[in-house]
Amino acid sequence: MRKSIATVSLSGSLSEKLSAVAAAGFDGVEIFENDLLASPLGPEEIRLRAADLGLSIDLYQPFRDFEAVPEEVFARNMRRAERKFAVMERLGSDLMLVCSNVSPDAVDDDALAARQLRALAERAAEHGIRLAYEALAWGRHVNTYDHAWRIVEQADHPALGTCLDSFHILSRGSDPKGIEDIPGEKIFFLQLADAPKLAMDVLQWSRHYRCFPGQGGFDLAGMLGHVLRAGYSGPLSLEIFNDVFRQADAGRTAVDAMRSLIALEEAAGLSSLPAPVVPDGVAFAELAAADTEPLRSLLGSLGFVRAGRHTGGKPVELWQQGEARVLLNTVSGARREGPGLVALGLESPEPAAAVRRAESLRAPVVPRRRAPGDVPLDAVAAPDDTELFFCRTDREDHPSWTADFGAPAPQRGTAGVTRIDHVALTQPWHHFDEAALFYASVLGLQPNESLDLADPYGLFRSRAVANATGSLRIALNVAPVPGEQEVRPQHIALATDDLLATARRVRESGASLLPIPDNYYDDLDARYGLAPETLDAFRELGILYERDADGGEFLHCYTVTVGRVFFELVERRGGYQGYGAANATVRLAAQHTADAGSRRS
Repeated sequence: MRKSIATVSLSGSLSEKLSAVAAAGFDGVEIFENDLLASPLGPEEIRLRAADLGLSIDLYQPFRDFEAVPEEVFARNMRRAERKFAVMERLGSDLMLVCSNVSPDAVDDDALAARQLRALAERAAEHGIRLAYEALAWGRHVNTYDHAWRIVEQADHPALGTCLDSFHILSRGSDPKGIEDIPGEKIFFLQLADAPKLAMDVLQWSRHYRCFPGQGGFDLAGMLGHVLRAGYSGPLSLEIFNDVFRQADAGRTAVDAMRSLIALEEAAGLSSLPAPVVPDGVAFAELAAADTEPLRSLLGSLGFVRAGRHTGGKPVELWQQGEARVLLNTVSGARREGPGLVALGLESPEPAAAVRRAESLRAPVVPRRRAPGDVPLDAVAAPDDTELFFCRTDREDHPSWTADFGAPAPQRGTAGVTRIDHVALTQPWHHFDEAALFYASVLGLQPNESLDLADPYGLFRSRAVANATGSLRIALNVAPVPGEQEVRPQHIALATDDLLATARRVRESGASLLPIPDNYYDDLDARYGLAPETLDAFRELGILYERDADGGEFLHCYTVTVGRVFFELVERRGGYQGYGAANATVRLAAQHTADAGSRRS
């Protein structure tokens, strides 16, 4: 289906927005009136600019507070409409959005609303223009799609139809199945927006928290199915009011928007993309630094063994313990904040198919300089620029990336680490929703609910994505203050079957574990009544503890931070699937204290 987007969804000038929309592959745009009013370009210039970019102007919007008003107000509204029709003729748009009235002047009289909308449609038709009447969720008297349709049906004019907006319908909890009772030819336009489930005023919810399909909690694929069964054949259009999107780069936001529509079409059965290839786990995590010696020391303390060096001469070492593998990349000119997590190797059943899937969803392929003897290994860039490599490790049916390190033998190490349990990637503040959609649509991972965690200096947002078995888990975090995420650390969580033994070995090897305040253990004793010797061991080693409703247990502790990286050691018992969110506040505060002490020393 044709794809369109409202200019209000993007940042920048109208000209910049049109360029971004075209570059992302959209077919058309909705021109938001405020964007036109603020543009130095006249309507004719905008029309030509859109045409040069291959964009149609699918809708001019919105025309507000028109219907069901006293006669003197109606007369003024008709004069106002005539001026807008003239602008639309110059703009080359033949469809105008009319929102249900929110003015105190409006009266609760459907017959009057229908009569006045019919008069407006008569005048619009003289200009070759059609009207799409939309029920705002906060409309004074008309606030549901079925009510708006009854008025359109009563007005009975060929130039008057309805506009369906997913936010206005789903935010009120309306049943979208009734859409199938509307004749398809009378659904003049469809606007799509997702949103997180929030308990707040619907107007504020709409104006600040809409997001692209797949980034919120609405069943847009289900609603789209009802619209299509009604016979709608127009474009799929995005109308997103979002404070973050209005500050982010318009080009990448437009690409994110296109990705959301491609994924929505697939979910609704409208298109056939390369099937998702869900990763099996983490093959490796790559850390880069100008000076990797502190990381070598830390990995050695964690029980890792240097298993090989890149045979092609690249300054990359492989460190391994069990199935946990970490690459250390010595990079000249690395960030002054110190080591950072720059890449993940993802175990993929079909690496080539995974790349095809990623490309179909607009994921940028990372160019890679490959020496003649290097194993073929393709990567795409995640929204935070982490490189994601699709690979298979030590399988007979596919070249193993470990061959680049001389096919090293498995290393048991000395601390009992078995594998990488999960990784946490800190997202730039304006890429958080984009990242959740990326990992869900491109990799087929299932997102958990977004959590707001208390940080000493604000709220720390976190959302985890995982495969069905939990063999691959990625926690997506965003710092509480824009810009702070540039220096906020990321981390790698290492699994062990006996955390107390592992923590003791790590500490005896010289690694500093993050100290946790005594107050935490007093509270832990009150909540769970742990055996005194267990509580004393937790206190001694800085181990945090959480128990879920089903009796599953999570034990975890942390190393101190090196540059922008730290490690977490975790033990899962009884099928526990979470990440210790209840302990996040304590951990974050402890890290702030430790980092401040490190800076003072």
